[in-house]
Formats: sequence, structure tokens, C-alpha cells
Amino acid sequence: MTGIEPSTTQEERRNRIRERVTSEGFARAREFADEFSVSLMTIHRDLDVLQAQGWLRKVRGGATSVPSAVFHGNVNERMAAKSDIKQALAKAALELVVPGQTIMIDESTTCLHLAQYLPDRTPLTLITNFQPLIAMHAATPGITLIALGGEYFPAYEAFLGLYTAEGVAKVRADTLFMSTTAISRGRCYHQSQETVQVKRGMLQASSRRILLVDHTKFRREGLYALTSLNEFDLVISDDGLPLGEQRAIRDAGVELRIVKVH
Repeated sequence: MTGIEPSTTQEERRNRIRERVTSEGFARAREFADEFSVSLMTIHRDLDVLQAQGWLRKVRGGATSVPSAVFHGNVNERMAAKSDIKQALAKAALELVVPGQTIMIDESTTCLHLAQYLPDRTPLTLITNFQPLIAMHAATPGITLIALGGEYFPAYEAFLGLYTAEGVAKVRADTLFMSTTAISRGRCYHQSQETVQVKRGMLQASSRRILLVDHTKFRREGLYALTSLNEFDLVISDDGLPLGEQRAIRDAGVELRIVKVH
């Protein structure tokens, strides 16, 4: 394979790696090393960074694209997916927002649906690490915005990792609204360690913790454990959640509110 000119920058190389893995589904690290005329160690560092950002998953010998069932995708795609359910969950959650509160919202699009209604509950103080939410309410009258900075992860369009978690530890919210990638055996999971780090900080920094999840999250498997369902004061889901699953959640001592969608 013909090597690419050595002048290729780190950013260009990582972008090409990401595009190749996404389009082909799997690519070998050795092939990248030959193509870009760099060491195998350099390619492994590139893959580590791209995996942390949520673009791909490292496997033996190379990298694979993250399955669509767990990869977030861009915000517009995520907002459109199951939008009727997310809207129903958001409206149920809005009933719990009281003017004058400080609320915290994570980088989930389910909660982004909720954020669209917040002007109806002003005045509010809003804390978030989600760039689309920051842009949405940067100039909204009646909303005092506290944007959590840190390292920006474009795959999630959010600030994540150590510095963001340290920022969370310096604030306090009355209510946290959060979602998660997967729920299995009473525990919440996510595909990114950096996301888990920030979400755990948010849980610690909030007096009341509310989880918004559609029923499909209960059919997924996650990579990194976030927390158990009984760490939330309330779980809001839709009527697509099987009755057996509903009973198991309530039997575990978790308050569950089911929202009618269909």
C-alpha cells in the first residue's frame, strides 16, 4: 500500500481513520501504520483517542465501527429517533420543574426535548455540559446558564472527562434530569468512560435525581457501569416497557412513572 505523505497532520490522520472505520466497519491498525508511514504505537494512540470520543471501538488487531444501537450519532438523528416517546417523557418531566430552581441536564437528547420547554418555567438556573443545550439557552430571558467546560468530545457534542467532572463538583443542583445508553439487570451503562465520570459527578451534585429513559434502553447492553436504578429518586419511562420489567423495577424499590404514548 502506498504511504501517505509524512506531512499529514495528526488531526487529518485521525479524521481519515475515523472515516475509513465508519465506512468499512472494520480496519486493521497495521494497514493504517503502513498507509500513514507512522509507527503502530502511534496508530494505537489514535484509536484510543477516537474510541474515547465515541467514534469507534478498538478490537484485537484494529478497530470496528460502534454499532448503531449504542453509538449516539449526531444530535439531529438522535432527536428524530423515537421523538414521540421523548416528547412524552419530556412533558412528564416538565411537571417537576419549579420556577426558581437550579436544574442540571446531561448530554442526552431525551433531556434536550425537555430543555425546549424550559422558558415556560423561568426563572431558572441551568447547569449543563451539552453544547446544543448551551447554544439553545445562551440568551434565553429568565435562564441563568452555567456551562460546564472541559475537553470537548465531538461524537457526543458535549464536554466530558476529568475537567468537566471537576467543574460539576463545584456546583449544586436542586434537580438532575439524566438519561443513559443502556439498562441491564437494574444497572445503567454507557459506552464512554469519560461520560460515566461526568454523570457520576452530576448524581453527587444533585439533591433530586430523575432518569428519563424510553423502553428500548432496557433491551441494550452497555460497556461501562454508571449506577444502579435505585440511586434515582424517580425513573420516567413509556408504556412500551413490558409489565414484567415494570414490576421488577418497582420490586427493587425504585419509584417508576409510566407515561402513556400509544
